[in-house]
Amino acid sequence: MFRKPSEDEAPSASSASTSAQAAQEAQISKEPKGKAEPKQRSTSVVIFALMIAMLLAMLDNMIVGTAMPTIVGELGGLDHLSWVVTAYTLATAASTPIWGKLGDMYGRKGIFLTSIAVFLGGSALSGMAQSMGELIGFRAIQGLGAGGLMVGVMAIIGDLVPPRERGRYQGIMAGVMAVAMIGGPLVGGTLTDHLGWRWIFYINLPLGAVALAAITAVLHLPKRRAQGRIDYTGAALLTVGITALVLITTWGGNEYAWGSAQILGLGALGVLALVAFVFVEQRVAEPVLPLHIFRNANFTLVTAIGFLVGFVMFGSTTFLPLYQQTVQGATATNSGLLLLPMLLGMLVVSLVAGRVTTQTGKYKIFPIVGGLLITTGMFLLSTMDTETTRFSSGLYMAVLGMGMGCLMQTTMLVAQNSVEMKDMGVGSSSATLFRTLGGSFGVAILGALFTSQVNDTMAERAGGKAAAVTSGSAQLDPASLKKLPPGIRDAYTHAVASGAHQVFLWGALISIIGFLAAWFVKEVPLRGGPAKSADGGDEAPADAAPIAEPV
Repeated sequence: MFRKPSEDEAPSASSASTSAQAAQEAQISKEPKGKAEPKQRSTSVVIFALMIAMLLAMLDNMIVGTAMPTIVGELGGLDHLSWVVTAYTLATAASTPIWGKLGDMYGRKGIFLTSIAVFLGGSALSGMAQSMGELIGFRAIQGLGAGGLMVGVMAIIGDLVPPRERGRYQGIMAGVMAVAMIGGPLVGGTLTDHLGWRWIFYINLPLGAVALAAITAVLHLPKRRAQGRIDYTGAALLTVGITALVLITTWGGNEYAWGSAQILGLGALGVLALVAFVFVEQRVAEPVLPLHIFRNANFTLVTAIGFLVGFVMFGSTTFLPLYQQTVQGATATNSGLLLLPMLLGMLVVSLVAGRVTTQTGKYKIFPIVGGLLITTGMFLLSTMDTETTRFSSGLYMAVLGMGMGCLMQTTMLVAQNSVEMKDMGVGSSSATLFRTLGGSFGVAILGALFTSQVNDTMAERAGGKAAAVTSGSAQLDPASLKKLPPGIRDAYTHAVASGAHQVFLWGALISIIGFLAAWFVKEVPLRGGPAKSADGGDEAPADAAPIAEPV
C-alpha cells in the first residue's frame, strides 16, 4: 500500500517522487567530478567508526568471562558474581527500545554520541571499581550505553544506506560479531594476565574515543525536534516487563526453582507490565514502541525469526565450548578457536548474501535457506557423542554458521525495509531487542534441559556418587574434571555429551518454526535501487538520506 511521506521523513518508498530524483541528479551533475571520491571516503570513515562502536558493545560481554576468577579474587563477592554479567545484559535489553525512540524523535547523531559517552563513562568507572557492588552498578551504566550503541549503529546505517545497497555491509557486521565471539575470551585472558583485569574495561576508552571523534567530525544527518513528549509511562512499563523476563531467564533453575514464588511472581509482574504497556501505547501521541509497525506482516515475521535466531545462536555458542572442553578435551582458549568453522561460515555466507541482495534486490531465498541450514546444522550437532572427532564437529558447526549468515543481517534488512524512515530507530531497536530476548530465553531454556539431562545421566551411570560430582551444577571446569576418578570422569563426559544432544535436538526442532515462517515473508522491493546515469553507471540512490560529508 502506498503512503504519503511525512514532512520530516526522507522519501523512501519505491513511489518516491520523480521530482526529488531529478533534483538530486541535477545536483550531482553540478558537483565537481573530484567530489565523489572524498564523499565516499568520508562515508567509509563513518562506517568504520560505527563498526568500532558495535564491536565495543558486543565484545564487552564476551571479554569479562575469562577475567571473572581474578576479579572475584581481588574484590570478593562470589555470591554476586552472576550480576556482573546480568546487570550489563539487563540494562542493554531494557534501554534498547528507548534509545531507538529517542533517535527517531531528536536526531540520530546526538543520541548516538550520548550513548557512546555513557558507555565510555561506565567503562572507566568499572575499571576503577573497588568492590563487587560498585562493579555491578558501573556495569549497568555500561549496559545502558551499549543498548544505544547497538541500535544506533543499525539505525544510522539505515539512514545512510537504502536497503537495496545495504547488503554490502552485511559481511562487515558479521565479521564484527565473529571478532567479538572469538576475540573476546582471548583478549580478556591476555589483558588480565599481562596488564590486570581493570584493562578489560580501560581498553574501551581509546577505541571509543576514535569512534566518538570520527562520528562527531564526519557524520552529518538532519537534526530533528519532536513536538510530542517522551512517553515516560510506556518506557517505565516496558523496562519493568523486559527486566522481569530477563530475570526469569537468568534466575530460573539457578538461583530459584522454576516453580518458586520468586519466578512465578516475576512472571506475573512481567505479564501485567507488558499488558499495561500495550494499553498505554495505544493512547499516547509518541509511543516509545509504536505498535503499528507490527501490523506489517513482514516486520512481524522477521522479528519472530530474529527471536528464534537469537535463541539458537546463543544457545549453541554457550554449550559448544562446554562440549569441546569436557568431551573433546580442548583447553578454554582452544575451544574458542574451535568455533572458527561456524563463525567463518557465517561471515562468508553473509558476504555472499549481501552482494547478491545488492545486485539483484532479491532476498526471500536467504531466510528460507538459512532456516533449512540452521535446522540441519543443529540436527547434525545433536548426533555428536564421546567419539565425535573435532573435524566432524567442525563441519557441523560450519553448516550452522552458514545458516546464521543467511539470516543474521537479512532479518534486520527486511525489518528496516518494512518501516517508514521516521520509525527507523524503533524498527531497528525492536529487531535487536527480540533477538536479545531470544538469546536470553535460549540460554535459560536450553540450559535447563542440559542440566536435567546431565544429572539424569550421571545418576544412571554413577549412582550415588553423581550428586557429589555435580553438587547442584551440571558444569565442571577442565581442571576439576581431571581430578575425578576414571570411572566418574567417563560417566561425566557421557553425561555432557547426552546433555549436548538434548540441547541441539531441541534447537533443531525450534529452528523448524523459523524455517516455516520464512516461507511467508513477502519479497517487497527494497527501497533505494541505484539510479542509472547517462553513461550507464550507478549514481547515488534517489531516496537515500543525506550522507556524510567530508570536513
